[in-house]
Amino acid sequence: MAKPGLDGHDRGIKVLASAYRDAGMEVIYLGLRQTPEMIVASALQEDVDVIALSSLNNAHMTIFPNVLKIMNEKGLDDVLLVGGGIIPKKDMEELESLGMGKLFGPGTPVEETLNYITNWVKENRR
Repeated sequence: MAKPGLDGHDRGIKVLASAYRDAGMEVIYLGLRQTPEMIVASALQEDVDVIALSSLNNAHMTIFPNVLKIMNEKGLDDVLLVGGGIIPKKDMEELESLGMGKLFGPGTPVEETLNYITNWVKENRR
């Protein structure tokens, strides 16, 4: 889990990280101000199933596709990339058409995100 770019609002991602840990997931929270390169390098090093990004600063249309591009370059085609934050519906649709997993907006129940990730991992990972 990471906060890419200069977005300093991290309460939501910390709540999710705690909830995912409580549900039995191993969670690595990289913290604030992560670059796409740093995020993908950490994912490779830790052999993750999922990369989760949070963006509240309107940089999602730049950062999320960059993370996806680097993931593809590094062969992480079996890793789910999800995200959340203040993302307009049309941007969500465009990002998902590029190959991102589901994107979640404000007020999404934690259980919905947890179920989506858990089901994706069960269906797509070894």
